[in-house]
Order: sequence, then structure tokens, then C-alpha cells
Amino acid sequence: RFDEAVAAYDKCLALMPANSGVYANLVDAKTFRDSDDRHLVAMERAVAGPSALSDERQMYLRFALGKAYDDLQRYDEAFDNLAQGCAIKRRSAIYNEAETLRLVERIKSVVTSGVVERLQGHGVASEQPIFIIGMPRSGTTLIEQVIASHPSVKGAGELREVNDALGEFRMGRASRTPYPELMGELPPPELAKFAQRYLERAARHAPASARFTDKMPSNFFYLGLIRLAMPKAKVIHVNRNPVDTCLSCHSKLFSGEVNYTYDLSELGRYYRAYHGLMQHWRTVLPTGSILDVQYEDVVSDIETQAKRILDYCGLSWDARVLDFHLNERPIKTASTAQVRQPIYSSSMERWRNYEKHLGPLLGELGDLAR
Repeated sequence: RFDEAVAAYDKCLALMPANSGVYANLVDAKTFRDSDDRHLVAMERAVAGPSALSDERQMYLRFALGKAYDDLQRYDEAFDNLAQGCAIKRRSAIYNEAETLRLVERIKSVVTSGVVERLQGHGVASEQPIFIIGMPRSGTTLIEQVIASHPSVKGAGELREVNDALGEFRMGRASRTPYPELMGELPPPELAKFAQRYLERAARHAPASARFTDKMPSNFFYLGLIRLAMPKAKVIHVNRNPVDTCLSCHSKLFSGEVNYTYDLSELGRYYRAYHGLMQHWRTVLPTGSILDVQYEDVVSDIETQAKRILDYCGLSWDARVLDFHLNERPIKTASTAQVRQPIYSSSMERWRNYEKHLGPLLGELGDLAR
């Protein structure tokens, strides 16, 4: 109900004209079609005004202007504003890159084929969860919306339950060994305790009998634990062109702690680490543990890919999944506007419009850039 959303945002601005955060949300509820658009003119006046803006107001307006100029295909102006917004956000964002990259290497070092073999065959045989993982902005929300449009599935969104259940599980153990080292010492029967904690927590989001999606993209950090603790759960990994994925991340002001996206070099290094970890999981986990879904393939032929996904999940075909954009379930991610529309291809190869600005990102991605 985009027109009503814009009208509501207009009321917000009438009541609080200085609340620049409204614009950061308003721009996602509409497409800018000309340079005389009243909202664009208002934002341009705000950033060019004689009074200095606070960093927070400036940040919101720069991200909003970036989206508006992108709609208008004024790509240099779009990137300039996004760069300014990202620079402001990065100054206040808490992100320990060295610690994050070390965590990835620790997981790869600890969760070996030998550990997987030792822990296999235990856990809880629940088929309820359907985990959807990948980078933010890779198409995970689209895939969840397709699956959640099946009458047998509850779309639960981005759940923190794996992380929180793991924390509770660790605190209940005498050694309280951190993850991933925990997996090196874990007695196989204890996998069921973690799985039960997760399922109990997840039950708050879905009826006991229903299949449900857990679309926390960063669950790829815990994929080995998830597959071993819940061997019958389904895991769908969504891929998208790496540069398109990273550009889309860099273009969004996230509400959550996705703080590696505001510097192009950091973003490129994070993507490489994620890619390397996914390669590791494919090597050490049993064949068939993950269904890889390519975003571009879904855009090109949604029916074929939807049938493939439902078949993997053990769900019967239901044509309602093709009308995913009509599903009125709440969406709380940065893709809320996109999945209210039928499938579209305009985001494919979008990065080409910004190629000359993406040197630091392309340099870090190296051979992954395509």
C-alpha cells in the first residue's frame, strides 16, 4: 500500500520537518521519475541549506538522495551521496574486522571433516526448520517470500534463535567453551540439547505443527552446527552476483548491526571470508546438505526454481508461491518494498552503472568480481 505509506510519511514530515529519518524510509516506498519531484527538491534544499546539519540528519538525507538519484539514473550523484552517508555511518559503527575474519578462520580450522564425522548421526530429526542463508541483499528475502507463500509454511523472518540458543546452551555447560572450539570437544549426544533449545525458542514464531523459515543470513557462521544438530532441516543458500550483492549492501542504511557494509574495502574482505567459509562447508558437510539457489536464475525463470526449491523442502507444488508479492505477511528487512512487486530483472548487473567508483571493492573481491 505504497501510496498510503507515502501519505503517512508526509504527515510525519508535516509534524516534524527536521526528522530526516523519515526520508530514508519514504524513498523506498516510491520510485523517483523526474528531477522536480517534491520530495527530492525538499531533500536537496535541506542538504544545501545555510544551517549546518547534524551528522545523523546528514546521514539519513545522503542515503535517501542516493536512492532517489539512482532511480533517476544520475549515478555519479547517487554514489557521491551514498559515499557521504556511508562515511558518516562508518565513523559511529562498531565493527571489529580483525575479530570477524579470525572467527571465520577459527571455524575452518576447528570444524573439520573429522569433527563432522564424529558428530554425525545425532541431533534431533525435526523437519520443521527451513534455513535460508547468504549475504544480505543476495535475494534471501525473495526466496523466503516464495516459500512462505506455500500454505504449509510460516515465514518467521530473521530469527536470532540459533545465536541465542547457542548462548544458552554454552552457559548450561561446565566448560562454557566458545564457538567454534565448542564443536571440537562436544559429546555427540549434546547436539540434541542444542537442537531442542533452538526448536523451543523458534516455536514462539510458528505453530508446533508447521514448517517455518528462519531467514537469518548470517547463520552461515553456524551451518556445521545446524546441519549436525538438525540433520533433517533444510538449508537453502542464496547466491547473487558478488558485486551486485556488495553494491546493494553499500547502498542501504541497515537498521541492524551490518556494520561491515559502509566501507568498500571492508565489505570486499568480508565477502571473500563469507565465500571461503561456504566453500569450507561444502567440503566438510555431507553431500546434499545445502541447496544452492542463484538469484539470477530465479529472476530468469521463477517457476522452475520455485519447483526445485519446494521439491528440496519436501513440499507439494502450489502455484500461489508464484504470486509471492501478494503475500501480506510482515517483512522487516531492507527488501520490504522489493518483495511486494512481481519478479523483476532491473537489479541484475546494476553494478556496471557504478563500476568506476568501485575500485576498492573490486580490488578486494579479485577473481570473485564478475
